[in-house]
Amino acid sequence: MPAPAMISARGLTKRFKDVEALSGLDLDVPEGTVLALLGPNGAGKTTSVRCLTTLLRPDAGSATIAGVDVLADPDGVRARIGLSGQYAAVDEHLTGFENLVMVGRLYGLGRRRSRERARELLERFGLDDAGDRPSKTYSGGMRRRLDLAGALVAEPPVLVLDEPTTGLDPRSRLQMWDVIRELVSSGATLLLTTQYLEEADRLADDIVVIDRGRAIARGTADELKARTGGERVEVVLVDPARADDVRRVLGAVALGEVAVEDGGRRLTAAVPGAPGAGVAALQHLLTGLTGEGIEVLDVGLRRPTLDDVFLSLTGHTSSTEPGAPDDSSTDPSTGSSTDREETSA
Repeated sequence: MPAPAMISARGLTKRFKDVEALSGLDLDVPEGTVLALLGPNGAGKTTSVRCLTTLLRPDAGSATIAGVDVLADPDGVRARIGLSGQYAAVDEHLTGFENLVMVGRLYGLGRRRSRERARELLERFGLDDAGDRPSKTYSGGMRRRLDLAGALVAEPPVLVLDEPTTGLDPRSRLQMWDVIRELVSSGATLLLTTQYLEEADRLADDIVVIDRGRAIARGTADELKARTGGERVEVVLVDPARADDVRRVLGAVALGEVAVEDGGRRLTAAVPGAPGAGVAALQHLLTGLTGEGIEVLDVGLRRPTLDDVFLSLTGHTSSTEPGAPDDSSTDPSTGSSTDREETSA
C-alpha cells in the first residue's frame, strides 16, 4: 500500500493582476519522501509554497498538509510545518542562539526547552562555535543553515524549503545538501523548490517540472533526462576541418543525431540506451578519435541541464520566461536586489 500523502494539492490557482502564477496545480508528496518542484523564476514555485503554507490564499483549489485543510484550519497547518523561504528569516541583531530561542518561544515550547532545542540545533548544523555571535556576522551559508534550523525547532513532520541553496557558493551548497539528506533520512516529508536539475537529482525521490503555473512533467530525474534524450557526448576540435571525420567516428559508436556548432568546432551527439550508457560510449569514442589521429581541445559527457529539459518539454528555455511577482530576485523584506555572491561558511 502506498504511503499516505503528507502534502496534497488539487487545482491550485492564483492570479496577480494579469499574471496567472498558478493554473490548476496538482501535487502529492507521500510521507517520508522528497518532492522537488523544478522550474525557472516565474514558473510558480514560490506561489505554490506560499499557498501551501498559508501565506497566500489561492483563488481556487484545495490543499491539505498532514491531513489538515490549508484553507479551513491554517493554524493547524502552521503547527505541522517548518518553512525556509528564499531569503533567510534571521534577525541580524540577535545571536544564532537567540534567534532559535525566539522561534521556540513563539512555538510555545517554554523557556527551558527552547534553550535546549537551540543548542541541539546549533550543534547539528555546525553553528555551535558561532552560536553566541550576532547573526549579522554570519556568512551566507551560515545564515541559510540557521534559517533551516529555525524551521526545525518544533520538530514538524513536514518541511517546505523554497530554493534553499540559491545564491550559495559551491561549498555551502554541498553542506546544505548534506543537511537536507540528514533530515530526509530521519523520516521528514519534504517539498523542495529549485532551479537546479542537479539539486533535484541529488535530493528528490520525485520531480514535478512546472512552467507558467502548470505541471508539465512528473517523474524521477532519470525519467526526465530520458525525455530530453539522456546523456550527450561533446567533442571540441582543434581543427574544425576534421568535423566530418568526427561525424564518422560518432556514427561508428552508434550515437544519435549529431549537432554541429561553432563553425564545426563543437559536435554533440545523444547517447541512446539506459542511463549510464554514456560512459561506455565515451570510452569507444576516445578510442575512435585516437585511431583517426583527431586532435581535440575537450571531450566529455554532458548531462541534460534545466534548459535542455525545458526546451524539450515546452519549446523554450528556462531563461526566456519572465519572472512572476513573487519569484523575482528581489528580497520582499527590503525591496532591494539580493546579493547572489555569498561567502562560504
